[in-house]
Amino acid sequence: MIAATMSNPADLSATALLALYARRELSPVEALDAVLNRIHRYDLPFNAFRFVDTDGARAAARASERRWMRGAPLGLLDGVAVSFKDLLHVRGWPTRMGSLATSDAPQPDDCPAAAKLREHGAVLLGRTNTSEFGTKGITESALAGITRNPWNRLHTPGGSSGGAAAATALGLGPLHVATDGGGSIRAPAAACGVFGLKPSSGRVPCYPTAHSGTLFHVGPIARSVTDAALLLTVISGPDIRDEHALPYQPRDWRSGLDDGIAGLRVAYSRTLGYLPVDPEIGHCCDAAVQRLATLGAIVEEADPGFENPAAVFRVLWDAGVARLLRGFSTDRLALLDPLLPEAAARGRDLSAVAYLDAVARRGQLGVAMRRFHERYDLLVTPTLASGPPVVNVPHSAPHCLPFNLTGQPAASVPCGVTQAGLPIGLQIVGPNHADARVLLAARALEATFPWPTPSLDPQGDNHDRN
Repeated sequence: MIAATMSNPADLSATALLALYARRELSPVEALDAVLNRIHRYDLPFNAFRFVDTDGARAAARASERRWMRGAPLGLLDGVAVSFKDLLHVRGWPTRMGSLATSDAPQPDDCPAAAKLREHGAVLLGRTNTSEFGTKGITESALAGITRNPWNRLHTPGGSSGGAAAATALGLGPLHVATDGGGSIRAPAAACGVFGLKPSSGRVPCYPTAHSGTLFHVGPIARSVTDAALLLTVISGPDIRDEHALPYQPRDWRSGLDDGIAGLRVAYSRTLGYLPVDPEIGHCCDAAVQRLATLGAIVEEADPGFENPAAVFRVLWDAGVARLLRGFSTDRLALLDPLLPEAAARGRDLSAVAYLDAVARRGQLGVAMRRFHERYDLLVTPTLASGPPVVNVPHSAPHCLPFNLTGQPAASVPCGVTQAGLPIGLQIVGPNHADARVLLAARALEATFPWPTPSLDPQGDNHDRN
C-alpha cells in the first residue's frame, strides 16, 4: 500500500500519517513497521526505550488498519504510535519508574492519558526511559542504564524525560507522552532539538498522584507544534480521578495555530534576573526573539522580578520524596540512588511551619507572575542556561523550575545549535491557562526557522544532517 515515492514513514508527522491513512496510501501496519525497524536499528546505542510492546502494538495497528479500510477511524489518533514515559501507568505494562526498587508486575489500569489514547485508537508503542522516579535532570538509572543524546552520544539528552525526547529526535515514533516536575519535558526537548510542552497545571489529568503533587505535569513531546497540539487535544480529555484537573475545555488545540502573533506583548528575559547564561546560548535566543519581533510581536526586555525560587522548590520536592519513600523496607532503600534517601531525610526533618512557609511563598510567586502578565502576554527565556553536558554529569534547568511552582503553560522550541553541534531551545511561558497562546507563539517561531535534525548514525558519530 505504501507509495513508491514516499519517504520513510518513520520520518512522517502524526498529521501526515493520518492524511495518508485517510487516502489509503499508507496503512497503520506499514507505519508501525517503519518505526519498529528504526527502533531495532537505532535504539541500542541511544537507549531511549525501556520496553517496546511489539506484539500489542502490532495487534493495535492491525485493528486500526481494518477500521481505516472501512472508513471508520475510532478517533483523532487512530493508528498513530505513541510512547509513554516510565512514570505513567499503562494497563498490562509494568511501571518501573526507572528504579530497581519497583515491581515488574503489570499495571491493572491506564493513567488518564493512556485511557484517552486508547479511546482514540492510538497504537501504544512502549515505555521511554527516565531517571529514577524522575528525580534527576539527566536520564540514567541502575535499572535501565544511560540514555544518550541523538546529536552526540557522549552527551545527555537531559532529564527526566530524556528517553521521550531522544526517541522524538531519532524518529522512534511521532508522539510521546512525558512528564515535567521541574523542567523534565522542556529541558530534554531543548537538549534534543524537539518541541515539548508543559501544559497548564491540571490541563492534562493525572492519576495516580505523583510524589511531587501539583508540581507534576503531563504533556507532549513531538517533532512539530501541530503534532503536539493534536496529542494535547486527546490527552486533555476529562478524567474524574484527578481532583486537581481543570474543568474540561472541549477544544482542538490545533485551532488557530497559524493566526500569527502580531500585537502580542512579549517580555524577553535572558537571566530571569538572577541566572548566568552561556553567551552562545544567549546570542542564539536573542536572534530567535528578534524573529518574534519581525513577526509583529511587541518585544521588550524585562525580568519578571522574583527572586530565585529554588529553595522553595527544594522544600516541596524533598517533602514529596519523603512521602514517596515512606514505608520502603531497608532492602528496597538499598536499591535506590543515594540521592533519594538523602532527599527523603531532608523532607522528614522539615517542620510543618517550614513546609507551609514554602507553600505560602509559592503562592506569592504565582501572584507576582499574574501581575507580570497583566502587562505582558508572554514571557520568553532560554530553556537551558548552557548546552547539555556529557553523560553522568548532573544537570538542572533553573529557567524552567519557577513555572512548575506557578503552574503556567511553558514550552521549549528549537532555535539553533551550538558550535559544538548541540541544540538550543527557547522557552515560551504564558499566563495560567493560556496554553493556546504558548502554542501560537511556538508555531509562529517554528514557521520562521526549519528545525535541524540529527544524523541517524547507529555508530553515534552524530551531526546536523540539514
